[in-house]
Amino acid sequence: MPKEFLYRGRGAEELKSISMDEFISLLPSRMRRSLRRGLNNEQHILIEKLRSSPDGKPIKTHVRDLVILPEMIGRTLLVHNGKEFVEIKINEKMVGHYLGEFVSTMKQVRHGRPGIGASRSSMYIPLK
Repeated sequence: MPKEFLYRGRGAEELKSISMDEFISLLPSRMRRSLRRGLNNEQHILIEKLRSSPDGKPIKTHVRDLVILPEMIGRTLLVHNGKEFVEIKINEKMVGHYLGEFVSTMKQVRHGRPGIGASRSSMYIPLK
């Protein structure tokens, strides 16, 4: 039997049923301050899209600085990483984090051989 996930002693269903002010009081200080200051226009539009769209349809967004709320659990978002949209499925463990934390903006650097002209010795490498 899998262990039930609790956020600050509350289950996912209980988090969905409490008011926004109660949920904000459970968050760490950085997220609490962000939500108390209010949502900007892009964040507000994203939340309205989440509330109005059907559950199965993923929503594309560039908003990376929105705190994941309990009402987003089970939804799929396509979050932009600067180059492409990356699909994330929101679960209970993501509540209270920012959307951008789950979509990396950089990929791993893999160094190969140096190209022509990259060093002094490469001047003498034949082209064929």
